[in-house]
Amino acid sequence: MQITPVDLKDPELYRDGIPHQVFTQLRRETPVSWNPEADGRGFWAVTRYDDIVAISKAPKIYSSAREHGGHRMFDEQMVGVAGLGANAAEAPMISMDPPRHNHYRRMLSPGFSPTRIRQLEERIRDRVRAILDRLEGRQTCDFVIDIAAELPIQMLAELLGVPQEDRDKLFEWSNALIAEDDPEYRPSPEVTAQKLASMREYAVTLWNRRVERPGDDLISMLVNSRIDGEPMTREQYLGTFVLLVAAGNETTRNSIAGGFLALAEHPEQKCRLLDDPSLMVRAASEIVRWVSPVMHMRRTALEPAEIGGQPVRSSDKIILWYCSANRDESVFDEPFRFDVGRAEPPHLGFGAGQHFCLGARLGEAQIRIFF
Repeated sequence: MQITPVDLKDPELYRDGIPHQVFTQLRRETPVSWNPEADGRGFWAVTRYDDIVAISKAPKIYSSAREHGGHRMFDEQMVGVAGLGANAAEAPMISMDPPRHNHYRRMLSPGFSPTRIRQLEERIRDRVRAILDRLEGRQTCDFVIDIAAELPIQMLAELLGVPQEDRDKLFEWSNALIAEDDPEYRPSPEVTAQKLASMREYAVTLWNRRVERPGDDLISMLVNSRIDGEPMTREQYLGTFVLLVAAGNETTRNSIAGGFLALAEHPEQKCRLLDDPSLMVRAASEIVRWVSPVMHMRRTALEPAEIGGQPVRSSDKIILWYCSANRDESVFDEPFRFDVGRAEPPHLGFGAGQHFCLGARLGEAQIRIFF
């Protein structure tokens, strides 16, 4: 068994950014290596593109389900959904396997269809203009808070059908959910519990309103959906609401902020976009590849298997390192070159297989329109 040269779970390893030199070494020498955990049983670190895609397309062997540990590094069945508790909310669909996952995906997919995204494009453009107009006369701003976070949180409020003045609440709750396993940003357990209780109360209020007066928003879609022929329960709804709040903010925010930095550090690529705006679709995809806004996801082996020649045992935890796959030399030509005209195999910034991000089109549309 090959052991990772460093602990990939250590937050200090990422203080100055993704440690690409470590992942390059792993891809070259031990693409499937064992990472011990001081507070757990350890995990297999999978760092090559092809292995990650193969695992992502085999949900019968590699599970995302909460009852087997879920999609995050820690065991979700031990703590429930982001501190809400196992009884308060059913697992979100990201922590489900087929066929249950497919039911939830079909419920929400009309809200993210190509037609729906095209209908939203002008509203995205208007929101970008308004966000930038607010900066007039200012010498400085906090790019992440004032710009990168504003666009996706405004669009999330619109998709949920809630007032724009509530977006600060959505932003706060999203950060609380994301920070749950980040010791630097995690508030005290009491503060986290208070925020999540407020989110739960807000979500239930929305549920009650949409039961009485449904609309064309995502909440109305959920309220009027059926699971196995039965109306969606409140626990099922809360699990999905948690996912929408977290996923609707983080990845696009990170991509816009990281893309802005990438263009600042590669002025020749910025000039290419200025000279040829038709490259913007490819540029949005390249930004997601370059930034890798979600660094990893977890799977759990349901039976003995083999990954890249490495045997794994049933119940072994497996971490898929998307940030490594997006720099895989065997897939991408000059992967450490930021290229707004890149037209190569799909990046894994939005995952692959059953769990490919449902909001990927919306995310890339926001990135493209913003830049």
